[in-house]
Amino acid sequence: MKSPAANAIVAFYAATVVLLAVTSRAGVSSFWPIAAAAVIVTLAAVALIRVPGDPMPLVPTLLTTATGPVTVALVLAVLPIPIANPLQLWPLGAVTAIYAFMGVRGRTWFAWLGMLSTIGTCVVWSTLTGQGAAHGLAMSVINIAPLLMATFFAYTIRPAARDIFELRAQTTRRAAAEAADTAVLEERDRQLRRLDEQARPLLDRIAAGESLDESERLACRLLEAHLRDSVRAPVLSDRAVVVAARDARARGVEVTLLDDGAMNFVADDARRRFFDHVACELSAATAGGVTVRILPPGRAASATVLCSTADVVRRTEFGTDGRPLRA
Repeated sequence: MKSPAANAIVAFYAATVVLLAVTSRAGVSSFWPIAAAAVIVTLAAVALIRVPGDPMPLVPTLLTTATGPVTVALVLAVLPIPIANPLQLWPLGAVTAIYAFMGVRGRTWFAWLGMLSTIGTCVVWSTLTGQGAAHGLAMSVINIAPLLMATFFAYTIRPAARDIFELRAQTTRRAAAEAADTAVLEERDRQLRRLDEQARPLLDRIAAGESLDESERLACRLLEAHLRDSVRAPVLSDRAVVVAARDARARGVEVTLLDDGAMNFVADDARRRFFDHVACELSAATAGGVTVRILPPGRAASATVLCSTADVVRRTEFGTDGRPLRA
């Protein structure tokens, strides 16, 4: 009922109602109640396809239920006695369509309440106008047949629709789970390939029992620190930061990188700006230590950089825009 086809049907329905209201004016005492009735049934039809929720929420349901007796009363109040044209009873067919689709929206009992109220309105009108209650019943009770079919349809199709939607939801969840599993496996394979490229040569040397010179031992320490960074601070795996951290450690600077997630929620340009600051700080460090921490989400600052030497300790906070807030 949210498809373009449903919109087209409602548009055709509204056009038909307006056409019937305009062309069946013979003998009516006033036209504005008929125009009001046409507007009411059109709004009810629009509500059937536009109001969200399943079943249809209570307030729109009550308003739609009242469509039948209200529109029928408006039109019958201005019709001639006897009726000049059978098409002047167009509200009966119009509201029957409304009530039929209320069943599809999960409000079948309210549809029956509206239909019985509409029939009661016709009976009261025919009695008050001297035509007898039987006349009002005969001209309106025929509309029960379409509502009976709609009720059977609703009680048949709605359980099937629920099953279909549940199967669709299960399929979506299964596809999401499979995609997540695939992503995990791909990331694992990527990490294994990277570890194989970076660590295997040194591990082969160690496994062979060969002694390592000072440069190779330094390479082992730098590789260990890099692998630790990739686990503790994956967001800081930017190439400029990685190279600057490696060079700083090679100069004897103690570098610590930590990630608590705030950078996952900032814009790419802000993240790039922060990475450039971090790379500059690491490149400028010649001694002491540099600690870069991405803070948890929800704070005024998204990250801090702590630079410490024997003479001074400087802590800089960075905002969500990647720029320093204060030092």
